[in-house]
Amino acid sequence: MQKEIALGTEKIMYTLRRSSRARRMRLAVHRDGSVVLTTPTWFGSRAGEGFVARHARWLMNKIAFFRGLPPLDPVALYGRREYLSYKEEARALVMRKILQFHARLGGAEYHRVSVKDQKTCWGSCSRKGNLNFNYKLLFLSEHLRDYVIVHELAHLAELSHSRRFWALVAGVLPDWQARRRELRGMRLL
Repeated sequence: MQKEIALGTEKIMYTLRRSSRARRMRLAVHRDGSVVLTTPTWFGSRAGEGFVARHARWLMNKIAFFRGLPPLDPVALYGRREYLSYKEEARALVMRKILQFHARLGGAEYHRVSVKDQKTCWGSCSRKGNLNFNYKLLFLSEHLRDYVIVHELAHLAELSHSRRFWALVAGVLPDWQARRRELRGMRLL
């Protein structure tokens, strides 16, 4: 459902999405400038409007940030057909990289490795040791691919982003901070 709210002199259009799985409100600004507010089904629309208004400064900063970026890379617009055609190639790349870095990060046991079409992240690691990677890693430069793989492998030994975690990452990629900054500028849709 499309909604509009006035924030100062600006009017912002946002999509209100109700989800039975949501436990709290979540506000997202996408690369294309669209704004989505996700709420639990039992929340009223007034609560959502208040939430958007309370986060007005953050919202305006994010919209301005995305307006300042160069036009979208066509890779960010890929859909299911592209995912299915690149999935196995991405899996092969991920497995090669895991072999390259796994032992250097302590060789902690992992279980399943999945390649998905994730909308909001490049990779993740579950408490069970399952590794998930976005198929669009295939389209990143080598040094950013390495960062994502090393980051998730380090989570096998340390699930949080503690000092110990970052020390593990730094032991393999001393320039991890520059890579992380660069990757953050490449948000997915």
